Amino acid sequence: MAKTVIGAALAAALAAAAAFAADDGGPAKNRFGALTGPASGAPEAIGGYARGCLAGAAALPEDGPGWQTMRPSRNRAWGHPETVAFVARLGEASLALGWPGVLVGDMSQPRGGPMTSGHASHQVGLDVDIWLTRPGEERMSRAERESRSAVNKVAPDRRRVAASWTDDHARLIRAAARDPGVARIFVNAAIKAELCRWAPPGDREWLSRVRPWWGHDHHFHVRLACPAGSPSCEDQAPPAAGDGCDATLDWWFSDEALNPPPPKEPPKPRRPLSMADLPPACAAVASAP
Repeated sequence: MAKTVIGAALAAALAAAAAFAADDGGPAKNRFGALTGPASGAPEAIGGYARGCLAGAAALPEDGPGWQTMRPSRNRAWGHPETVAFVARLGEASLALGWPGVLVGDMSQPRGGPMTSGHASHQVGLDVDIWLTRPGEERMSRAERESRSAVNKVAPDRRRVAASWTDDHARLIRAAARDPGVARIFVNAAIKAELCRWAPPGDREWLSRVRPWWGHDHHFHVRLACPAGSPSCEDQAPPAAGDGCDATLDWWFSDEALNPPPPKEPPKPRRPLSMADLPPACAAVASAP
């Protein structure tokens, strides 16, 4: 009898989730972007970094001993508890380097999912942007956090780092890349090249997790591996072997990468993700109390 009741309840829940996905014809970003608090339940990253959601999210406080969150009005300082713990560890590492902490940009929305602007990833609570701007000794006001801009650390020619780059920036990225929970760090190619020049022989293993990607000249993007307790989370394939300071990096400074020819026809806009594009469990996450 008990199994029958449980089975009926589960079937009803799945039917409701399917109906929710089918009836919602709008972009999933509108649904997830409107949610202001987390879904109840155990923490779980569901799906892929660019096609998923987050249950049981934890909020990163606006202020911590080694961090300050930026743009708090965006309500994107949520993540899997492992991500919040990572930020705390990186904050401690920054203090040990002599920084007054780190500035934290976007993490995820309260229930993850597609964002209304700015990111294709950051959907499962395992991504976090760390500004490359060194904070001042004094804590910023909320108004300053809303208005202050990050500092570009890449030179105008996009082939080298800016004059304001320091070895401490390299040490901070190295500290993040050495963290056992980190799967990848995305940086501008010029920053990757500088790290390749800076890292000494015998201390280069962490470089394999630092990957070049477009943008990322004001911040570095940390991506954590899928944590325990998230069986539906989809890890990326491991990065290629080696430190990445090879011909694959050289391509990023070619004319093809830096000065691509204009497209013959305007690119077609991408269709925004719908609820049906996400894992079925995300419908329940979006509708949960």
